[in-house]
Amino acid sequence: MAKDVIIACDFSSAEATYAFLDKFTGRKPFVKIGMELFYAEGPEIVRQIKARGHRIFLDLKLHDIPNTVKKAMAVLSALDVDICNLHAAGTVPMMEAALEGLTRADGSRPLLIAVTQLTSTDQQHMEDDLLIREPIDQVVLHYAQNARKAGLDGVVCSPLEAGKVHAACGEGFLTVTPGVRFADGDAGDQKRVTTPARARELGSDYIVVGRPITAAADPVAAYERCVREFVG
Repeated sequence: MAKDVIIACDFSSAEATYAFLDKFTGRKPFVKIGMELFYAEGPEIVRQIKARGHRIFLDLKLHDIPNTVKKAMAVLSALDVDICNLHAAGTVPMMEAALEGLTRADGSRPLLIAVTQLTSTDQQHMEDDLLIREPIDQVVLHYAQNARKAGLDGVVCSPLEAGKVHAACGEGFLTVTPGVRFADGDAGDQKRVTTPARARELGSDYIVVGRPITAAADPVAAYERCVREFVG
C-alpha cells in the first residue's frame, strides 16, 4: 500500500487556503479539509480544491444517530472526496448506516474511516472525562475492530497504535495517523505524537501533518522533508 502525507489545511478562509496551496507549483499534495474551513466556506471549498487536482480527506468526524449520519453521508458522497470519517464511538450500527449512505447508486464511494481516540486524549483524560478505564491502546483496538466489523476501510489513530491495529485488523485496514511532528518541532496540543520516520516504522499508512508544514517558514520545503522522512 502506497504511503502518503496529508496536509491539514486548518485555515479559516478560502483565501488563506488558496494562498497556501498556490505555493505548491509541482506536486499536488493530498489535503485534509476539517471543520474550521468547511464550516467557514461550505461545500464549495471542497469542489474548488478538488478542481485544482488535490485528493481530499474530508475530516468532519460525524457522530449522531444512525439515520442522521446516513443522510449526511449521502450528501457528502456527492462532493467526490477521497476519504470521509466519523467517530467509532457512535457504535457499529451508526458506522454501518454511514457506509450505506456514503455508497452511491453505482456502488462507488469514498473511503470511510473511523476516529478511535483523538491524539489530544491521553489515558488520564480518558479515565477522568470519559470514564473509560481500559488501557487506551486496548480501547483503540476495540474501536478499530468495530469499524472493521461495520465494513469500514480503516481508522484514525495515533502512529503509536498503527502496528497494533494492523495486527488486529489486517495489513489492508488503513491507519491514518495525526500526531506527527518533526524531531526538532513542538508537540503543541497533541499528547500521543511521533516523527514521520517513526510513524513509517510503526506502520502508519497515511500521516496527517498540519502546523509543522502550514506554519513553516517554507511550507513546500517542510512538506518535501516530511515526504522524504515518511515515504522515503
